[in-house]
Amino acid sequence: MSENPFDQSNDPIEERILTGLAKIGLVLKSQSWQDAFPAGLTPTQGQILTILSDKDKSGIRLSEVAKNLAVTAATASDAVTSLVNKGLVHKRQSPEDGRAIAITLTSTGQQAASMTASWSDFLLNTVDELSQEEQVIFLRGLIKIIRRLQEQGEISVAKMCVTCQFFQANCHPHSDRPHHCLLVDDPFADSSLRLNCPEQIPAQPQTAKENWQLYLLTPR
Repeated sequence: MSENPFDQSNDPIEERILTGLAKIGLVLKSQSWQDAFPAGLTPTQGQILTILSDKDKSGIRLSEVAKNLAVTAATASDAVTSLVNKGLVHKRQSPEDGRAIAITLTSTGQQAASMTASWSDFLLNTVDELSQEEQVIFLRGLIKIIRRLQEQGEISVAKMCVTCQFFQANCHPHSDRPHHCLLVDDPFADSSLRLNCPEQIPAQPQTAKENWQLYLLTPR
C-alpha cells in the first residue's frame, strides 16, 4: 500500500500561509505596474497620491509619507519630486510648522488619486468568494499580522481602529457589536474594523497596548 502523502511531514502551515501572501503580493505588484504605466506613474507615486487623498487640505510632511510607505526618506523625496514635476502635488510651507514642508494634491492630482485608489479593485471579486464568516476571520488575521508588524516598527500605527485613541475594545462583551468608537459614539463589530480610517488618531502606546489585549479577547 502506497504511503499517503498527507501522512508525511509537510511544510509548517505558517510557511504555507506566508507563501500564499507572497503570491498575492506579487499579483498586486504586477497589477500596480500595469495600471501605473499608462498613467505615467510608478506604484510608489500612486501610493503617495492615495495617501494624500486621505488627508485634509493642510497636507502631510515628507517624513510621514516615508513612514506610511515604509521607505527611506530619499526614496519618498524622489517620488514626491517626480509628482511635483508632473503637476500632481504641491510642496508648500506647513501651516502647522513654518520650518516644515507640507505636501498636498493639486486639482489634477486629486483626479489621479481617484484613479490610483481603484488599482486593487480587481481583487474584490475574489474576496467576495469568501463567506461572511470567512471574511471576518480573514480580516481578524490580517489585523493581527499588521499589528505585529507595527510593534516591530515595520508599518506605521496610523489608520487602524485597534491603534486609535477613539477605539474601545470589548466594552460590550456580550453583544454582537463588542467594540465602541468614541468619535461617533457607537458600538461596532469585528467586521466593521477599519485598516484605513481617515479620522484615526493614534492612541498613546500604553492605551493602544491595553486595548489590543482586550481586543484579543473578542470571541471568534
